[in-house]
Amino acid sequence: MQATVKWQDGLCFESTTENGHKVIMDGSKEKGASPMEMVMMCAGNCASIDIVMILEKARQAITGVEVKLEGERVDAVPAIFSKIHMHFVVTGKDLSEKQVERAVNLSMEKYCSVSIMLKEAVEITHSFETIQEQVSLEA
Repeated sequence: MQATVKWQDGLCFESTTENGHKVIMDGSKEKGASPMEMVMMCAGNCASIDIVMILEKARQAITGVEVKLEGERVDAVPAIFSKIHMHFVVTGKDLSEKQVERAVNLSMEKYCSVSIMLKEAVEITHSFETIQEQVSLEA
């Protein structure tokens, strides 16, 4: 895996993956997310990917997965995260709460590389809720 980070101006940098995907990060938060915001969002993205894959494999009719993230940082330099909480909201039709709980737990405990890596230094907690969509009876 390779990437390149190139200074644009001010505290703004363009990051490019080896596949050519680009992300703007900005220490001043004017033109993009800060690196620490990206770290937190990466944990949420990684876990969400796992959850979608697990629920699709379990044949759950998911229509949405959202994770709301809250991070706390220490009041010192470096201002690393001390805690991150992830609250997953899974929407679908006839969702099994047990399957959603299983998917979230498997992601957080076994599969999410980003969260598991961060757990070495950060207290990571999680919760979830399911939202049942109504099945339309249109003919």
